[in-house]
Amino acid sequence: MSEKLQKVLARSGVGSRREMEEYISAGRVTVDGKVAHLGDRIHANQQVRVDGHPVKIAAEAEQVCRVIAYHKPEGEICSRTDPEGRPTVFDRLPKIKDSRWIAIGRLDINTSGLLLFTTDGELANRLMHPKFEVEREYAVRVFGDVNDAMIQKLRTGVELEDGKANFKKVKSMGGEGINRWFHVVLTEGRNREVRRMWESQGAVVSRLIRIRYGDLLLPKHLPAGGYAEYPLEEVNYLRKLVQMSPETTSLMKPEDRDERRRRMAGIKRAVRKHQIMVQSGVKPEVVKAEKAAAADKAKAKKPKQTQKKRTRI
Repeated sequence: MSEKLQKVLARSGVGSRREMEEYISAGRVTVDGKVAHLGDRIHANQQVRVDGHPVKIAAEAEQVCRVIAYHKPEGEICSRTDPEGRPTVFDRLPKIKDSRWIAIGRLDINTSGLLLFTTDGELANRLMHPKFEVEREYAVRVFGDVNDAMIQKLRTGVELEDGKANFKKVKSMGGEGINRWFHVVLTEGRNREVRRMWESQGAVVSRLIRIRYGDLLLPKHLPAGGYAEYPLEEVNYLRKLVQMSPETTSLMKPEDRDERRRRMAGIKRAVRKHQIMVQSGVKPEVVKAEKAAAADKAKAKKPKQTQKKRTRI
């Protein structure tokens, strides 16, 4: 049975379906040595390459859908690499074999909070698609005079350069003077949408934190820069939300309270170490490369053990 090429690539963890459509349109994907085109369908036994690198085609039944929550700090960008050398959200994620993490949406460099990643490109694509209307909730600190008329406009809709936008909910959370906190809910994820909506009313967002995606809240115990994998129940909640069949397998191991405490302590230590590296201007990828080079050098210096001949009696 054949399937659309972008769907197969997304399921195999190369990227979201939208990203794969862009790759195909740019001529970066080949099938059996020929440049692929949008609309192509493939079978599991065909050879697919992206940028010249072979892709292991994952059958739908073989792939394990994994999802992690990442507490994004301010100052990180949602790209795999950055020409300016800024830290990215992918620097801290756990390494996985024969797949890779795909970000479910983006947060701009000055926004912190809950960012979800998955190994299933189809799940990422559906969760980001406006037709499923998955709620995103943000805590927003606004600088400026905010009145009831402004809030009503934000609820009913304001005109932005890329179309009309509105908050599904706006709830005042208090504050002092002209610095006030609000919780707002959106069902789409346009670029800098929350900030632009407040700016359309003459107010400035001075702090923005995503605190919820669907019914999944930013874990309270998770430090900025830390991540935690969701168990099967939460994974299947997300899949059901976007009309996908349930996952039956989980790679998460059960842990007791002590094991969980040790794991969280390890995450906090790793986060602190990473922050020190970033603040000192040391790039994480450079440290990894230096460690790998040192390991190879040590391995090369290690004398080869010669097997002693057994003396027959």
